[in-house]
Amino acid sequence: MGGCFSKPKPVELKIEVVLPEKERGKDELSASGKGSPRAYQGNGTARHFHTEERLPAPHSYPGPQDCVEAAVCHVKDLENGQMREVELGWGKVLLVKDNGEFHALGHKCPHYGAPLVKGVLSRGRVRCPWHGACFNISTGDLEDFPGLDSLHKFQVKIEKEKVYVRASKQALQLQRRTKVMAKCISPSAGHSGSTNVLIVGAGAAGLVCAETLRQEGFSDRIVLCTLDRHLPYDRPKLSKSLDAQPEQLALRPKEFFRAYGIEVLTEAQVVTVDVRNKKVVFKDGFKLEYSKLLLAPGSSPKTLSCKGKEVENVFTIRTPEDANRVVRLARGRNAVVVGAGFLGMEVAAYLTEKAHSVSVVELEETPFRKFLGERVGRALLKMFENNRVKFYMQTEVSELRAQEGKLKEVVLKSSKVVRADVCVVGIGAVPATGFLRQSGIGLDSRGFIPVNKMMQTNIPGVFAAGDAVTFPLAWRNNRKVNIPHWQMAHAQGRVAAQNMLAQEAEISTVPYLWTAMFGKSLRYAGYGEGFDDVIIQGDLEELKFVAFYTKGDEVIAVASMNYDPIVSKVAEVLASGRAIRKREVELFMLHSKTGDMSWLTGKGS
Repeated sequence: MGGCFSKPKPVELKIEVVLPEKERGKDELSASGKGSPRAYQGNGTARHFHTEERLPAPHSYPGPQDCVEAAVCHVKDLENGQMREVELGWGKVLLVKDNGEFHALGHKCPHYGAPLVKGVLSRGRVRCPWHGACFNISTGDLEDFPGLDSLHKFQVKIEKEKVYVRASKQALQLQRRTKVMAKCISPSAGHSGSTNVLIVGAGAAGLVCAETLRQEGFSDRIVLCTLDRHLPYDRPKLSKSLDAQPEQLALRPKEFFRAYGIEVLTEAQVVTVDVRNKKVVFKDGFKLEYSKLLLAPGSSPKTLSCKGKEVENVFTIRTPEDANRVVRLARGRNAVVVGAGFLGMEVAAYLTEKAHSVSVVELEETPFRKFLGERVGRALLKMFENNRVKFYMQTEVSELRAQEGKLKEVVLKSSKVVRADVCVVGIGAVPATGFLRQSGIGLDSRGFIPVNKMMQTNIPGVFAAGDAVTFPLAWRNNRKVNIPHWQMAHAQGRVAAQNMLAQEAEISTVPYLWTAMFGKSLRYAGYGEGFDDVIIQGDLEELKFVAFYTKGDEVIAVASMNYDPIVSKVAEVLASGRAIRKREVELFMLHSKTGDMSWLTGKGS
């Protein structure tokens, strides 16, 4: 079975191109996008497709009547390194001039629809200003995450000093392109007890791994299993828009998984992994043999251990059902959030519109203190207080009190009593790796799975990715870190897939994350643990700032609000392997009155 992993010859490939989904996401926070929950029940019985559920039609190549062509500018209108949005009648196109050549691409990031013209052009790729995804300007291909789809690439020709762009009307309207993928040519019926690739966990890491295998021409069986009852969904949105429905959050529609033969077992819990016999056992007794295994189980939220912890209406937010229930119970009532990290603060911000009162309980003296530092934390605290959120800092919960079994009050160690009809606990998470304890797969003292740059564990053929791993961070001297971010999980899932196919890929992504509260977005790139200074440019009061986190004389992370695209710019510099020095930032402070960013794109440090 091991031999199945060498790349098949093109002639053996049965490839069918399936139309990408309709454009998803009108803005950064929207969560539409069709898709249907509950794939196939993971109950150990045979899993059949319904014959009436047909696959989408293959892509028909556009005829002349489906295309639109127009002169969009004069050759001299754009300098090298410039980008411009141009109108083509049926939609806009991003026109890029790089090294004297023109390229035309989709103008919106397929992830959440950010205008790429406001992004960063560097080293033959454009980086999204919102969340840092990167697209190759020659092909439109997605090169760094988040998101799943690539950009359309359009034809450009130069005639009499004019630049003409030709595009299919359909591509202009879709604004996203799903890469060509292989289909599964080994039907599962008859040998459902074994699979080539088994992926445990269907978050970003698991899904990207499965998609990457298909994009790379792998046509054997892939099984993705998840504890969830839903197909893979956009989990970061749960805490930002709590009443989003599962089908609005779906990352791919049900038809997609069928089209490419990616089997999803929902509500399927792996209880043991037998690495010697390459076999896993599920909670319901179902056994599955594998040739290659990806562990991407994510993490489990920590819960309160105080008196009254069994009281009703106390939640951690892990699923759409949790999030929806919280909103329902909080409407017009009193909500308490325990923990002022990303999840807690996003939930608190969302509930201010819905609840009668929102209170936040936190052990630290300011929110996000360890992550963003004292001054940025205080500025965000003030923003929340201006939106009627009450904070109880430097204290914790000592008791949850109920009336008729349902939460009524939260008692704090400071002996304050806070009225509460619903409580959301966001005090961190632990890797969901308990099922691996006896497996021989290496775990560290905190339960994380250590992997190398190729996402390999200590067992050959077993890979791991996502929130449950520690891995060497290339640009911080290969220091072993755990970075539980959505974007990082995508990147690790891809590297794992490439190495299952013996492509010898290494993880080199610069971490990038974001949070959204009260309609304002905070972006962050780098790895700031251990920062010893924060240099702030802009106005914290106005929430228009950029903060550089330094350690010694090196910038190790950056955060910003209303200062795009600086975080993407810094991410791009770090990704190029260039260090940013503290003194450069201090010089930037002098130049920034004129908005001069050239110091960031200059060569050499």
